[in-house]
Amino acid sequence: MSHELSAHHELAGQVAVVTGSSSGIGRATAWELAKAGAAVVIHARRSRQEAEQLAEQIEHAGGQATVILADLADQAEHERFVEVAWSWRDGIDAWVNNAGADVLTGDMARWSFEEKLDVLWQVDVVAAMRLSRLIGARMQSRGRGVIVNTGWDQVEHGMAGDSGELFAATKGAVMAFSKSLARSLAPQVRVNCVAPGWIRTAWGDQASDFWQNRARLESLLERWGEPSDVAQAVRWLVSPSAAFITGQVVNVNGGFRHSG
Repeated sequence: MSHELSAHHELAGQVAVVTGSSSGIGRATAWELAKAGAAVVIHARRSRQEAEQLAEQIEHAGGQATVILADLADQAEHERFVEVAWSWRDGIDAWVNNAGADVLTGDMARWSFEEKLDVLWQVDVVAAMRLSRLIGARMQSRGRGVIVNTGWDQVEHGMAGDSGELFAATKGAVMAFSKSLARSLAPQVRVNCVAPGWIRTAWGDQASDFWQNRARLESLLERWGEPSDVAQAVRWLVSPSAAFITGQVVNVNGGFRHSG
């Protein structure tokens, strides 16, 4: 991560929220939007130290950032989170729903299929939908705003196994919802979705040789994606350069190499 902000500030004067931004793709996205000139709300469930460290890095580089903790599995937290975030700079221009339950590493990796489904549904689907609707209504009333949700590139063709079934169902729901929400909030608010492919986050760092090779070979560019690849796509989607883009799902996967 470079610790200097860009001279090209296409988001200067704007406020952006990135959920799940204390690590991984969310962290890279918050930094990228700060580079573009946005004042950034960094969100975490309980990783205060990591979130505050990022906020300090952004401020040290000349940007503006604040930290809000909220457990998105708790629906009672959604309204409070939106209210606090909106009040920080009297409005929000871009909202990025990146937060997701990590069922691939740590304690949750050992949970049952049903337990994983429940937490993914609450965090990845219900929270993304409710936060989008809450912030979308405020943006629509104000007459402008952008929402970016997070899907999965393999929803379209599927992947065998428990994880494939879980992520196809939950991320597929988010992708379908995003297209409909774009219609509901048009023309004042744009809604799009990024669909990352094989991105080297915490799971990718510890993946076996089989998965390392699969990730590389399934991309036409023959490499893992990096969190910054997704972050740069989000930066474009929330920027004026994408002013005529809404209701779209943008794959960020290096070009998926279909088999057969």
